[in-house]
This record gives sequence, structure tokens and C-alpha cells, in this order.
Amino acid sequence: MPDIRLLSAADARTVLSDLCEVLADCVNGGASVGFMQPYGSADAVPYWQGVADSVESGATLLLVAEIEGKVVGTVQVGAAQMPNQPHRGDLKKLLVHRAARGKGLARLLMEAAEREASRAGKSLLVLDTATGSEAEAIYPRLGWQRVGVIPDYAMWPEGGLCDTTIFYKRIAA
Repeated sequence: MPDIRLLSAADARTVLSDLCEVLADCVNGGASVGFMQPYGSADAVPYWQGVADSVESGATLLLVAEIEGKVVGTVQVGAAQMPNQPHRGDLKKLLVHRAARGKGLARLLMEAAEREASRAGKSLLVLDTATGSEAEAIYPRLGWQRVGVIPDYAMWPEGGLCDTTIFYKRIAA
């Protein structure tokens, strides 16, 4: 049974190598999450160090899915917003290692992220994902509403432009 938990900054630094492995696996598997191929675990270190710093400042909630003590999935909620948006959070980087897919981890991570965002006073979450990706199909099944598509918003990690679909979900604060 997977363990889903909210990490402190110290926790994030402790599992940094696992987080790097998950991100590298997802990028190399074709996930459009901001990075280009080739992408190794060492390439992910600065990114995750920045996330740990953001957790420390209270700007980010970082959740992980662990199986037998190893991080195999993660998701973030950007909690720091502009003064006129204290009720909103940005869901970011839902990542599940390819070897751990098919176990319901994305759903468990999303449910936990929504609970933690609610505890942090958020009542609206937004996210963007690559149009046509495996990830895009997950969100409607979890109650997220599709807003629309922005053409040529980002690039696939192997190159070439991809469209991005925007979603939102109201949650109880």
C-alpha cells in the first residue's frame, strides 16, 4: 500500500535523490513538465533544491507517494499567490515514475493535494497540462473542469511545440 505524505523542507532534502529520479524518468518518458531531453537525475538537483527552499518559505506544499520507503510519485501546490488571490493555488508537477503507474498513485496524490490545499485555505485550484498527454485524461475523472486550450504553449521534451489544456477545480476551504 502506498504512503502519501506532505513533506517539510528537511524531508524534501532527505529524499532529493528519489525526487530527482522520478522527475528524470517522467521527462525521459515524454512528460512536458518544463524540461528537455536528455535529462538525468543530476539535472534535476537544482530544481528540487529550489522546491525544498519554496517549501521552507511556505510558498509550496510538496506531497509524495512512497512504496516501501521509496518516493515513486509527487505533486505540488503553489500556495503563495498575489494579494488578490489568497484563495487560489496552482497544482504543479503531478509526476509518477513509469515503473509505479497503474496503482492509483495519481488519484491518491491529487486527493491529498486537494486536502492539504484546503487546509491551507485554498478554495480554487488551477493547473495546466500538455494537450493529448496521458496526464490530460486523468483530471476530468477527478472532477476537474476543462477551461480551454492554448496552442503552442510549451514544447515536448524531445522537441516540437505542444498545446496546453487549462483546468480548474473548486475545493472546500
